Amino acid sequence: MSDALVIRRAPAGTATRWTCRDLLTLCKPRVVVVMLVCSLVGMLLATPIPSPAAVAFGLLGIGLAAGGAAAFNHVVDRRLDALMLRTARRPLASRRLPTPLALAWATLLSVLGIGLLHWQVNALTAWLTLGSLIGYALVYTAFLKRATPQNIVIGGVAGAAPPLLGWTAVTGQLGPEPLLLMLIVFAWTPPHFWALAIHKRDEYARAGVPMLPVTHGSAFTRLQVWLYGWLTVAVTLLPFAIGMSGVVYLAGVSLLNLRFMTWNWRVWRGRDPEAPLAAFWFSIRYILGVFGVLLLDHYAHLWRLPGL
Repeated sequence: MSDALVIRRAPAGTATRWTCRDLLTLCKPRVVVVMLVCSLVGMLLATPIPSPAAVAFGLLGIGLAAGGAAAFNHVVDRRLDALMLRTARRPLASRRLPTPLALAWATLLSVLGIGLLHWQVNALTAWLTLGSLIGYALVYTAFLKRATPQNIVIGGVAGAAPPLLGWTAVTGQLGPEPLLLMLIVFAWTPPHFWALAIHKRDEYARAGVPMLPVTHGSAFTRLQVWLYGWLTVAVTLLPFAIGMSGVVYLAGVSLLNLRFMTWNWRVWRGRDPEAPLAAFWFSIRYILGVFGVLLLDHYAHLWRLPGL
């Protein structure tokens, strides 16, 4: 292994200094923000004017639980993270933060989040959030990630829950609409993450993580990004097909899908080494855009805008 690929770690027993920022880093705040936006969209789609208390307590509880799940992910993955350049500087991977403290922090956030949802929102949302937390922190991180190259597909159920949780937080009920919102995120997750996995293939291989590019090669994974991209396009058209949304959504999501598939096509072609990472970053804006135009269409109909 060349010196450029050696990841330096603090020797065992070395005294380290941690800060409150390290605790915040464990929560993966950027990921949590995206999850909360999707949850908020679910709330606003469920009812024209949701209860401010339900929105505030719902987002706070979901956010705390999501932060706790992310912190558990750091704890379980700390040894793998230390082997990858992308994650080697994380608080646990670099040994800045003691593992028992991180575990206590993850537990505290999770208990506070689930408890708040059960106390101030409703039991259904609390139980669904707990199931998502267990699915991500334990089933995916501790088992699926190390067991199968289909880890992202199977484990994507937990990550797709935010819009469903937002819906149940203000209604206390399940239905086809929130399940469809969840299906959109579920279908989007594989092309989103596999694009990053292609870019980081060598790091996953060194860490021994059986991501699809490692087990089946980059060419096969690029094809899967292309195919799952079309599946995502089909799923995002379902809200219009079932009458959940109108022409505003159809026009907006069609433009987003065109750009989304342009990036997926560049990934599939394999001629641009920068395309996978660029596609990954665009896919984040894409999913936020899909929910944004869905919300815009929702309120356009409520306000009865002329011609819509």
